Order: sequence, then C-alpha cells, then structure tokens
Amino acid sequence: MGDVKRTKLLIIGSGPAGYTAAVYGARAMLNPVLVEGLQPGGQLTITTDVENWPGETAIMGPELMAKLRAQAEHVGTEIISDIVASVDFSKRPFVAVADSGLVIEAETVVIATGASARWLGLPNETRLRGKGVSACATCDGFFFRNKHVAVVGGGNTAVEEAMFLTNFASKVTLIHRRGELRADKTNQARLFANPKVEMVWNATVSDVRGEDGVSAIELTDTQTGAVRALDVDGLFVAIGHDPATQIFKGQLRMDEEGYILVEPGTPRTDVPGVFAAGDVTDKLYRQAVTAAGMGCMAALEAERFLAHGAAHETREAA
Repeated sequence: MGDVKRTKLLIIGSGPAGYTAAVYGARAMLNPVLVEGLQPGGQLTITTDVENWPGETAIMGPELMAKLRAQAEHVGTEIISDIVASVDFSKRPFVAVADSGLVIEAETVVIATGASARWLGLPNETRLRGKGVSACATCDGFFFRNKHVAVVGGGNTAVEEAMFLTNFASKVTLIHRRGELRADKTNQARLFANPKVEMVWNATVSDVRGEDGVSAIELTDTQTGAVRALDVDGLFVAIGHDPATQIFKGQLRMDEEGYILVEPGTPRTDVPGVFAAGDVTDKLYRQAVTAAGMGCMAALEAERFLAHGAAHETREAA
C-alpha cells in the first residue's frame, strides 16, 4: 500500500463541477483534496471561445479552467495531479486508490469525472474541433447565425440539436446512416415539419474539409458506397456521450448508459456521503454553468452530511 492521505472531502475529477465543489468545500473548512483525473479541467480545456459563462463576455476555455483551478487552490484546496484507479464506498471512511499508489481516505466524496462526447474518429474532425466542428449546439450554435450546418446522428439528441440550431442557422442538414431515425415520434414530427431542416438518409460522414474552418463534409452512401461533398459551414456530432464512471460500477446505482443516478433535485447518490455533480450525472443540460451549480450543491451537501453525522455521534457518545 502506498502513502495514505486523509480528508473530510475528496473530489474526484476537475472541470467546473469539481473546481466549484472545491471552492465551496474549502470555504466550509473541509480542507478538500481534489484529484484532477486524466483531463485536468475537463472538456472546456479543448474548447475555444466560451461566451455563455456569467460575467465573461468571451473567454477561452483553458483560461476559464485555469482561473477556476487557481481559485480552488487559493481558498485552500489541495490539488493532486493523478488519476483515481479504484474506489471502495462500502464503508466510511471511503477509500480511493490513485495510479501513483496514493491511498486517500475520505469522510465524504464528490464525483465530478464528467462525460466525453463520442466523435466520428476522423483526422480532420480533430483538427477542426472548435473551428466549425462541435458536439454541443447549445454551446456553439450562436456562432452559426445565417449559415448552413450539418448534424450527424439519429437519436433524440441529434434531433434536438438540429431543432435548436434552426434558431440560428439558415439551413440544417441532418445526416443519418440508416433510412429512419431512432428518435421518438414526437421529436421526429417536429423535425420534419421545420422548413429549415433537410434530411440525408443512408449516409455517413467520412471526412471534414477546410483549412481554418469547415467548408464542406464528405458523405459516403451506406448502400452504394458513392462519395459526394456537401458544402456546410459547421458540423455538429450528436452520436452520444460516455460518462466517465467505469471505476464506480458496482459501487453506485447507474442508468443503462452509465450515468450516476442521484436523488431528484440533489447531488445525493444511493450511498450516503457520496455525491455526484456535473456531466457524470447530467445528460440533459451538459453546460459549464449547470455543472458548476451542481458542484456547489454537492459541497454544501457534504458539509451538511458531516455536520449531522458529527451531531449524531456526539449524542450517541453521551
């Protein structure tokens, strides 16, 4: 066993949820320990302009995360650059073991490991990410006013993203690899009734073209193999997200997609003293500001849990 560190509050993961939980936890004198994880700062570190963060007209994603991290450290959070490899939530104190061998014993835990968008796996898709390629219409739709954008996917997320984009774009082309959508019928009816939406059936996106921004996408017909170009100004990939919850399986209740289930309106999991915040439990909003709000809630819940637990132990001792 490696070195052992003890804390009242362990935060697993960074990003808006983790750093905000750290700020509130530190201000509550819980002396939190935050383990950053594989991608310190979360998905915003690979985002360019952020224009929907309160108080910032425009800020780069990595800069915003650096500010949040600095604030968490300033108020007293101990930040560890490591990855939690395993956890044991069967009894308190909870135990987390990091890749380095460090063992952390914690009275409460906030899980803020986030979720990552599924991508198509195209080389130019990665190169043009943030330059016309996106996985979040709510985040980036504003930048495509009066432009032609494409959405790839066939489920409710893809349909909802396409419908949202019609508020800004002059035309939205939804591309699906099959001949019918998986989205529910109500969403499909709304989509098909919108004059700004055009469907491309039985096609996959096989490449993204452009130098400093998206200029076109390459479509491959799934039935004939024929390849053609479609001129667009942006591509939104809406084929789902994967929550980073692998190490918590068997420890916490999750839904069929691996998102951690919490008590409605709270960050409480089914294990008292363990809380979840941000995209690891939220598959509806997926916004930095909502993740931060949930991080705040989780830290406040941890503080209350510890206060009530201490009061109970005092009464039992008497």
